[in-house]
Amino acid sequence: MYYVKNERNGEEIHDPQLNLAIEYYLLNEVVLDEPILLFYINDNSIIIGRNQNTYEEVNTDYVEENDVTVVRRFSGGGAVYHDMGVLNFCFLTKDDGQSFRDFKKFTTPVINALHQMGVDGAELRGRNDLVIDGKKFSGNAMYAKNGRLTSHGTLMFDSQIEAVVSALKPKKHKLESKGIKSIRSRVTNIKPFLDDSYQYMNAKDFRDKLLLYIFDTDKSEDIKEYVLTEEDWKKIDAFADQYTANWDWNYGKSPAFDMERSERLSVGTVEVKMNVRKGVLEDIRIYGDFFGLGEIEDVENKLKGIAYNKESIKKAVEEIDIHKYFGQMDSQELVNLLY
Repeated sequence: MYYVKNERNGEEIHDPQLNLAIEYYLLNEVVLDEPILLFYINDNSIIIGRNQNTYEEVNTDYVEENDVTVVRRFSGGGAVYHDMGVLNFCFLTKDDGQSFRDFKKFTTPVINALHQMGVDGAELRGRNDLVIDGKKFSGNAMYAKNGRLTSHGTLMFDSQIEAVVSALKPKKHKLESKGIKSIRSRVTNIKPFLDDSYQYMNAKDFRDKLLLYIFDTDKSEDIKEYVLTEEDWKKIDAFADQYTANWDWNYGKSPAFDMERSERLSVGTVEVKMNVRKGVLEDIRIYGDFFGLGEIEDVENKLKGIAYNKESIKKAVEEIDIHKYFGQMDSQELVNLLY
């Protein structure tokens, strides 16, 4: 495995727009003979899932008042808050056709390292969360394209949890489905659970220690690296300009809709916004924290223009590869949500 430092001219990058651009560039254009590991720490930011409605996920007043950067990533899943106390990890590898949604495969090295540092209660629970004694410290997501796969996640090492609470707007039914009353009661930092010998660490120290555990070495010089070149950086900058630093990508135009439905389904929260005119479904947007392959726009286009009745909706949905776009969900769930 190769490790990539997110450094430019010797300076570590904390801009989330650039860090996510690095990740996407490595996925699409850097093919090595072994998998790649990328770590990064972002300044105050909210990273939202590929299919989420930004305005529904973030507290816009808090974001504007506290200079929080909002960036949309290319993977599904839910919104997460980043600050200098959150370490983000990313494994990039060849897509073997069987690993998508297999979060255990990619989180096990992190969990094993935490166990060695005294965090005995760290485990993968549910679809994609890492928890300690039932409290979440890591959310994970995946993205696959052109035969390549990335699995990435957050590690709340010493984050400002009150900022997490203030910056995000969780769906009420999402909290209810997990039997909890608030974000504050659901999340935790890693640092309090570490052995005393590790209490000196900040997020960067934690990253360096994780690296040694993951690469099974006592010396950082033994870690194999791929170093980003100036040519790499030109392409990373271009990608950031087009996507991660682009307002239209991160927020997007949100046209007015006259019908809205949101439910917690078997694959996560799915929200639909629709315009129906004279019995025809003229426009539709689908949002959510589900993990799918392909572009959700394909599903939207399949539904636009059909008669808005249960028979027509059911017929159109039957022609959609539900598992590809949403995960292991029954097509009837989508029909019931739409009508």
